[in-house]
Amino acid sequence: MSENTWPSEWLRGVLDVCALRILADGPTYGYAIAARLADAGLGAIKGGTLYPLLGRLEAGGLVTVEWRAGDGGPGRKYYDLTPAGRAELAQRTALWDAFVQTTHDLVVGPDRTEPADRPAQTEET
Repeated sequence: MSENTWPSEWLRGVLDVCALRILADGPTYGYAIAARLADAGLGAIKGGTLYPLLGRLEAGGLVTVEWRAGDGGPGRKYYDLTPAGRAELAQRTALWDAFVQTTHDLVVGPDRTEPADRPAQTEET
């Protein structure tokens, strides 16, 4: 698990697609999703962040919810991707790949052989 503390703005922007990706592996419940996110290096995601997100995915038709009896404990709400959720994940994955490349090129520079802090050449130099 990563010890990184990511800016909250970054996490808000990626949690939905990360949750969809986890659900692509099969139905699971909220605590297990949070554990997978943490194990992947995103840090501890609070229930007050995760469960409203899952509710929005359900309201958007991207996931279905099923209550399952617990083993000697309370039941759990299991989330599963719908066909629309799988299509949304595919679309967002393609968009994410392009976004990562674009921001990487902007922040680091498309040519890693030159330092990012090197002044840009102008016609006068």
